[in-house]
Amino acid sequence: MTFSFAFTIQSCKQVEEETTTEIMVESEKPEYFLLRPEVEKAFGYSHAVKTGNDIKISGAVSMDDQRNPTAIGDLEQQMKNCYSDLEKILKHYGCTFGDVVVENVLTTNMALFLEFSGYRNSIYKNHFPTGSWLGVKELAFPEFMIEIELEVHKSE
Repeated sequence: MTFSFAFTIQSCKQVEEETTTEIMVESEKPEYFLLRPEVEKAFGYSHAVKTGNDIKISGAVSMDDQRNPTAIGDLEQQMKNCYSDLEKILKHYGCTFGDVVVENVLTTNMALFLEFSGYRNSIYKNHFPTGSWLGVKELAFPEFMIEIELEVHKSE
């Protein structure tokens, strides 16, 4: 019986040694992109970060290059301005809205956003990404009514 037990332990060790493999993962260096460098440096964020085939895009808001809110009081135009900025970032990486896998929308007026959400049909022509629509009390500036962030997977 002792012999059998010892043999079993040795046998398990042999199986463990035979099936253990080491996987080497090469880490990718993040690539940072600033859409409005002065604004982003002042607030301390990057508008997008690409790692491998994945890109995370910070929330776009309706502002000009001097960080002034635009389309004040007009949620529909603010939404269009957000998508315009997001498109610039996607183009920088050679992507389109067809590469977007997650879209999160934050708005201070969900009822009004829902009235204009159909505009997204002109943005996402083939399929919609996953994501969330969140009603929030406020955004970075009181004039901002909407903020849209994206996650992208760039196919090779």
